[in-house]
Amino acid sequence: MSTPISDVLIIGGGVAGLTLALEMADHQTVTLVRPAQDDQGASRWAQGGIAAVLSPDDDLDAHINDTLIAGDGLCDVEAVRFTVTHGPAAIQWLIDKGVPFTPETDPAARYPYHLTREGGHNARRIIHADDATGRAVVDTLLNNVVQHPNITQRNDLTVVGLLQDEQGTCRGAYGSDTNQQWHSLIARHTVLATGGASGLYRHTTTPAPSSGEGMMMAAELGACLMNLEFQQFHPTCLFDPEGPAFLISEAVRGEGGHLLNEDGQRFMLALDQRAELAPRDVVARAIDAEIQHGTLGHVWLDIRHLGKQAIHQHFPTILAHCASRGIDITQQAIPVVPAAHYSCGGVATNLQGATHVMNLYAIGETACTGLHGANRMASNSLLECLVFARSCARALLAQDDRTPAEKFQPPVFPATGPLPTATLSDIRQRMRAIMSQHVSIVRSATGLHTAQEQLKALLNSLEEVESVLAAPEGKRLHQALQLARLTVLAAQQRHESRGLHYTTDWPKQQPIAAASTLTLQDLEKRG
Repeated sequence: MSTPISDVLIIGGGVAGLTLALEMADHQTVTLVRPAQDDQGASRWAQGGIAAVLSPDDDLDAHINDTLIAGDGLCDVEAVRFTVTHGPAAIQWLIDKGVPFTPETDPAARYPYHLTREGGHNARRIIHADDATGRAVVDTLLNNVVQHPNITQRNDLTVVGLLQDEQGTCRGAYGSDTNQQWHSLIARHTVLATGGASGLYRHTTTPAPSSGEGMMMAAELGACLMNLEFQQFHPTCLFDPEGPAFLISEAVRGEGGHLLNEDGQRFMLALDQRAELAPRDVVARAIDAEIQHGTLGHVWLDIRHLGKQAIHQHFPTILAHCASRGIDITQQAIPVVPAAHYSCGGVATNLQGATHVMNLYAIGETACTGLHGANRMASNSLLECLVFARSCARALLAQDDRTPAEKFQPPVFPATGPLPTATLSDIRQRMRAIMSQHVSIVRSATGLHTAQEQLKALLNSLEEVESVLAAPEGKRLHQALQLARLTVLAAQQRHESRGLHYTTDWPKQQPIAAASTLTLQDLEKRG
């Protein structure tokens, strides 16, 4: 089945996808594919806030400098400056859309909304909606989307691939509905806003993270993937083996939280002058080292000294969730562990979100703009979603050629059949275990080689399943395994430690920082 041609097809309904849809819809027709359960994406679970220069006491160069330091020499300076410069206008756009940011109660403050501070930032520049900023932004934007007559939402489809004509131009996407029927979505322009690849790992900060399927959809059409080896592990995820993934926001440390080892002693003070507010890669490695030396399997994050009133005021969501798991954070320290959180790498794009494939764009976490370098600084993620979605919209609207699109006949897709779900689930869990063991916070050449061999064996076993690529769940798992192998390959080729990529074999940095780029052909060459 096919749908009418849309001007813009957006795959993904987080902050990036919703922002682009709203920016385009006053001028062009938009089809937005997003899950029926809108809490699946990472945007909704973002707690801390959005970084931008908003206070008169802050300045753009300071935010730029902090971002460059956190990125450990690998940031694209032009992308950083572009993002930071366009940040204040993006925040004002959200305010105008009705996002209920937390107001400032101090009458002496010079900005009307409360600004907090997080790791890597040398100023208070994080605007937030209590400790549930992502939810507030997504709910507000989604409410605007629902009311817009030019936006068609498709909540019934799982997109698994992109369409391409004989000239190599992207012509839309295809996916399956809940009845296992295939649909083609034809569009003048296709934009991926499908999120990152944290789902490649066993422990994550999002209950249902993507596994980089959107990145592989782009790669299948010939797009370049950049900096895949830089997977960020958030230092503080709630240690709760029996419960769902739950992030303990960076803002908890920004407001004065202390990290304690098993003996109840702060350990960051001796490692970095920024202590708990050091960049995430530094803090995550420190926590990982403490866990390896201890017996509990976690460290403690203590905010009891902040007082009940401050905890209730700043962290109501965290307070409530921890209480539901039997932890009173006003009286007890919080058990925390690092968990896969954010993909700094992804589909290589320019400042307008354009990929190497004609008419294919990528925004948000699925893209690699060069902003984050080797390590994303706290709360620059939603900022990137906003700035690049708006930039992408401007670029698409500037292409005012409204001549009728050439006819495009999508391929005929094979009928889907039943798959052994237990087998697919087992392969996915084994993939996650391999990545968590060998491609995590601390890596080694031996471990990466082992991971590559084991992932290749898993991919071979998956391809032996009859008709696996003709079914959505089989196709998506195949994409995840391919991306896992490309991630390992990127790590194997980086003979240094930089930012989020730390290897015991090359603990020092190369004198010149260089981004990594890979295509699907690089993986095919390895067999």
